[in-house]
Amino acid sequence: MDAYFQPFLDPARLKERYVRLGESLHRTPIMTSQSLNQAAGCSLHFKCENFQRSGAFKMRGVNNALLELSASGLPEAGVVTHSSGNHGQALGWACKELHLPCTVIMPSNAPDFKKRAVALTGAHVIQCTPTLEARIEAVQAHQATHGSVEIHPSNQPPVILGQGSAAWELLETCLEEGTTLDWVGVPVGGGGLLAGTGFAVLVWNLLHGTSVKVFAGEPTGADDAFRSLASGKIEHNENPQTVADGMRTELGTFNFPVIQKTVTAIHCVTDPEILASQLLVAERLKIIVETNCAPPLAAVLKHIDIFAGQQVGIVLSGGNLDLQVHRWGADGLL
Repeated sequence: MDAYFQPFLDPARLKERYVRLGESLHRTPIMTSQSLNQAAGCSLHFKCENFQRSGAFKMRGVNNALLELSASGLPEAGVVTHSSGNHGQALGWACKELHLPCTVIMPSNAPDFKKRAVALTGAHVIQCTPTLEARIEAVQAHQATHGSVEIHPSNQPPVILGQGSAAWELLETCLEEGTTLDWVGVPVGGGGLLAGTGFAVLVWNLLHGTSVKVFAGEPTGADDAFRSLASGKIEHNENPQTVADGMRTELGTFNFPVIQKTVTAIHCVTDPEILASQLLVAERLKIIVETNCAPPLAAVLKHIDIFAGQQVGIVLSGGNLDLQVHRWGADGLL
């Protein structure tokens, strides 16, 4: 685990940071559904990050990264990142408030509405070939030419730490309402949210003497995190195929050690299971979430024996869905 995290193993230090971050974030609601509880055989508590600023949890990591960066002075050349949409949008809005130049490298196959949303922030959008290698090369080229500072979407310690504030708030609110969670579940793509959640839960357990566990849901067509946790080394996806467009990326060298230390299980789910769970959220909670949000719920419904009778928190990671093109259960998947 990177040395950056060591001071935040002090629960008071971590809580103080999350309180400070909260000043520039929405305290998103937690929703429940009796019918979903009956279907899952457990008590589900959904942390609705679709109501977060910029429509996703990504604003948490971005704000913490910029907070750390501002301590040594914001770079005149601005910042650069690569993103399929949500991270770039969050960084763009945060930089706009700081009058900080922002460039976002986006894969050419990213949804058009997400490209427009990033551009709307005032960020400069550069498209690249839709591979992780092309993204990385484009960021490095921009840094070499302009001297910008990278804010990575998932593999940077301050970003990882910031993402964990969603789980901390979830645990905090549930405890205030008299509920101690047994599990916290999140989706896993690049691993920033999962690592941040794992770290936050680890410190929460130290503070409260609890034994909350962390799990993730991951598409079978992009299962590098599942394979990495099993093998003990970072595995790669040759050609990831999944309806969850934000989950076609891979774990990194900073978040993987945290995941290894703090995550109990990663459960793989199919695209039909993902779409069915996304539809259930819309039908039962009456809210719209991205396909990327659905794997944790799909995992609970798939493994009822593991979660039966327990208190399960799930972070719904975002709601930036293109309703003009999205087809619920398209192509006979449901």
